[in-house]
Amino acid sequence: MEDFSEFVGLSRPTVSKYFNDPSSVRKKTRDTIEEALKKSGFRPNIFAVNLNRRRSNIIGVVIPNSTDPFYMALTRRIELIANEAGFLAFVLSSDGRADMEDNAIKTFKSMNVAGAIIAPLGMRSRHTTLEQLGETIPLVYVDSPIDEASAFVGTDNRQSFGLIVDYLCRSGEPPCYFGMPQVNTNAATRLSAYQEAMQRLNVEPRILPVADTTTWDFEQFAFEEASRLFAKPDQLASRTILCANDRLAFGVIAAAWQRGLKIGHGAGYDLRVAGHDDHPLSRYACPPITTVAQNYNEIGRLAIELLLRKLSDTDNAPPAKDQILLRSDLMLRQSA
Repeated sequence: MEDFSEFVGLSRPTVSKYFNDPSSVRKKTRDTIEEALKKSGFRPNIFAVNLNRRRSNIIGVVIPNSTDPFYMALTRRIELIANEAGFLAFVLSSDGRADMEDNAIKTFKSMNVAGAIIAPLGMRSRHTTLEQLGETIPLVYVDSPIDEASAFVGTDNRQSFGLIVDYLCRSGEPPCYFGMPQVNTNAATRLSAYQEAMQRLNVEPRILPVADTTTWDFEQFAFEEASRLFAKPDQLASRTILCANDRLAFGVIAAAWQRGLKIGHGAGYDLRVAGHDDHPLSRYACPPITTVAQNYNEIGRLAIELLLRKLSDTDNAPPAKDQILLRSDLMLRQSA
């Protein structure tokens, strides 16, 4: 910074003021600095700068799977709004592993991040590490909450499963449930939401026997488990299958096709298959998948706005315990 200040012919405090907030210096000064940047190629070490600040302009984001379209859409939205507010969103993936989630959180502490948005593993998360981070910076959880008190933005699973269970029961045989691997608290929450929705309609919940595992390869898991179930039709409690998410539905549909089963709504079809989430490829499946749509963009927007609001609170303000649950919309397509 000292070398660049000498190069541009301005004092270091003026140059530092520019890098903290370009609008805080006069236009002539700003133009001089920006021209010097082009000539010199100088860029300050943002991580070193943030270590020297009481509050940095870095926001940490931890997701469990960087290849999942839900988390990809979520982080894109968070990054965009964070950048507009003058923050850098730094995204790390736990890859579904508690030790990597723990390391990501420790990395954020060493980077002096201003706050963090976390999609936790839930039951397998190391709660002590999360609690220690939450004592020093504001946290907002997304997708699945770590507990009932923490700030959280996500889908109202009870509303969404109530919506699709009601439709499936009204339009045909009541659905049996194809559960998701135990990778986070959504596995238990969505199962419970399905059971409650069925009981409200005075229909006995029917849960398919699938393997108890923690894999994130939902498509392969569903394909293998559905193939096993289709080999013994007596294990199917219904000709309507409601999957905990759309990625499972992809695997179920592939297994049905391999078995020669026709999926669709109405006479002439062997099975109905429905999902949850409205995965970007759900409308292009064969057949297109009936599902309920999570609002990815809105979850991301509300999460980053809630975190920014927490960051703008005074140090004496009591910590917010906001929990925002978003409603889902039914997406009717040919699979059910």
